[in-house]
Amino acid sequence: MRARLPVRQAILQRKTYEAPAEGRLNKMRLDFNENTSGCGPAVLHALRKLTPQQLAMYPEYVKPTRRIAAYFRVSEHELLLTNGGDDALRVFFDAFAESGKHILICEPTFPMYRYYAEIAGARVEALRYGSEMEFPLDDFVSALRRKPAVVFIANPNNPTGTLLPRSAIKQILLKASRTAVVIDEAYAEFSGVTVLPWIRKHPNLFVTRTFSKAAGLAGLRLGAAIACRGSLALLRRAMPPFPVNVGALVAAEAALQERSSIRNYVKQTREIREWFAAELARLGARTFPSAGNFLLADFGSQGPLLFKKLAGLGILVRERSKDIGPGFVRISIGTGSEMKRLIKVIQKEIVPRLRTERI
Repeated sequence: MRARLPVRQAILQRKTYEAPAEGRLNKMRLDFNENTSGCGPAVLHALRKLTPQQLAMYPEYVKPTRRIAAYFRVSEHELLLTNGGDDALRVFFDAFAESGKHILICEPTFPMYRYYAEIAGARVEALRYGSEMEFPLDDFVSALRRKPAVVFIANPNNPTGTLLPRSAIKQILLKASRTAVVIDEAYAEFSGVTVLPWIRKHPNLFVTRTFSKAAGLAGLRLGAAIACRGSLALLRRAMPPFPVNVGALVAAEAALQERSSIRNYVKQTREIREWFAAELARLGARTFPSAGNFLLADFGSQGPLLFKKLAGLGILVRERSKDIGPGFVRISIGTGSEMKRLIKVIQKEIVPRLRTERI
């Protein structure tokens, strides 16, 4: 029996977000761009020191916010901590994109932009990346004339790996003076490109960051929205008083005190990513340049069979047949041993078929 409830039409018209399947812990997790090496030892040490009293208290944010803000080289008034990067994105709809307004994105991209827009009842204007996964800058700038409430750009973009140069972002900022421009820098540690220093020059610029990727804290959920003080104050009005748990705060501080772990992980990931891309190209798969901790590849008509085989072996990858095309897959960059194992499986299962396909 279903209760007769006054459900919003926007909720009735959309599907529930499908989270990853359970039981991933002991599998090779190359599907959600996680840090498969895990967090640094300092994080575990800090979490073990939490007391029952700390867990029974509501979190205190002043000191952690100051330390995290110093890491991003902004002031504490320019940083808003959130319950993961997803929560940092949600608050823009609460603050700016009410029902009837529209947002501008370029797909394929992180699905949470569209997800939150549909919940809010906002309209979505979506452009498309090109066949080489290039960003359609001219079309995007033209679309700004329609004055979207919010623009979302993942930089680097997930799943394409595309990195938009700062010159292009500046062009967008100048053309979108009455639009909130959100640059989602979830993978900025891997690209080395950020526009954080611009927040005081461009009051319409908002940058989101996360501790889920390079820091390896996806299970604790900590993100951030960063902007100039006046603009960020608008977001604060839409946030609850205690959005981040004490474990996430303690873990983030510890991770920042042990930055060498993050730097080493980023360096190794970049090196493995380039090696893996070269190996896939050698085996006949098509790959696209990536500035993140993942790689987009196209295995053609043999892709679906390969992905099924990988799943049976406990190797999880993110198939993108629905939003890009059959045979496309996004593969997270794991450890060296993980990626070598994956190459061996691909070589055994798919290479003969790929060669036959090209004859």
